Amino acid sequence: MTIGVLKEPSPETRVSLLPEHLATLKKWNVNVCIENNAGAMAFANDDKYTEAGATIQSRAQILQNSDIILSINTPDKSEIENLKSKIVLGVFQPLFNAQLMKDWSAKGVTVFSMDMLPRTTRAQSMDILSSQANIAGYKAVLTAANLFPKYFPMFMTAAGSVPPAKMLILGAGVAGLQAIATAKRLGAVVEVFDTRPAVKEEVMSLGAKFVEVEGAADASKAGGYAVEQTEEFLQRQKAKIAESVAKADIVITTAQIPGKKAPVLITTAMIEGMKNGSVVIDLAAATGGNTELTKTDATVIHNGVSIVGNSYLAGTMPSDASKLYGKNILNFLQLVITKEGAINLNFEDDLVKGTCVVHDGVITNERINAIING
Repeated sequence: MTIGVLKEPSPETRVSLLPEHLATLKKWNVNVCIENNAGAMAFANDDKYTEAGATIQSRAQILQNSDIILSINTPDKSEIENLKSKIVLGVFQPLFNAQLMKDWSAKGVTVFSMDMLPRTTRAQSMDILSSQANIAGYKAVLTAANLFPKYFPMFMTAAGSVPPAKMLILGAGVAGLQAIATAKRLGAVVEVFDTRPAVKEEVMSLGAKFVEVEGAADASKAGGYAVEQTEEFLQRQKAKIAESVAKADIVITTAQIPGKKAPVLITTAMIEGMKNGSVVIDLAAATGGNTELTKTDATVIHNGVSIVGNSYLAGTMPSDASKLYGKNILNFLQLVITKEGAINLNFEDDLVKGTCVVHDGVITNERINAIING
């Protein structure tokens, strides 16, 4: 059995597997083929893969010869015909790309999308959303520190005192919690808002203040995502957030709802109430953003405030991002590959079933079917 690793399209810098991951696959009697320069942006050259036992091939050869194809991003539409009867594994956002899933099903492609992995305790070692969000939270704070025209920590000097930066983090999921920890290390004063009261203890244990708004809908079973709230709650939330935004030097937003546009938490009026030189880092930019002014993959300066729309901060640390992503992939592959190197798609396993979105010409996910059928 052969696993093929495709080179990701620019500007993606990550790769599905690093040379260090190949030893495990060799133990399973799996052959690994790597597209030319697939790991170059993650500082893993072809020689390293060859030393680890992989074969370097062209993209066409990998598409033709591999049983399982690893590609973080969606392969080009022109390549669908070459994926017939193959298993494709990556992060394809099928709730936003339902038509593509329909096209793949028509060609007999089996598709596993790791962003659909059920977020259970057993799945933690395979959870690519968490491993990559951890990096994003860390880099969000460093990005803000580079843009912010003042110190983060408090300083008392002979020339006078400098107050600490005030940071507001919207969302205390994996990215938010890492952002708290990083900001506190740099000396900022941190406030955190989240609709889930259950995260209050975690927030406070990291040294941040938790901003509470009563009456939130239960988000405990949403797998770390936000959930839709009542209009009454949204008005109270808006008022509370506006109060915190006005005091903040830096705001980091992380709120997303699976398959839907990200909730707008910060209005233009709120941004206009911030101090000149303030910074907003919006990690939900790819799904619409948490501010009214966010533009994905762009920095907007409005009224002296920088709004950075970047959902791909993990790609700015390609070595460690690829290392963690690859380990997630290896842990998942254990569920679909036997130790003898044979494919075994056990759909009785809730993780295999939940991650598979297309199989045997059928879209297996009910939510995707609902989107397609209107």
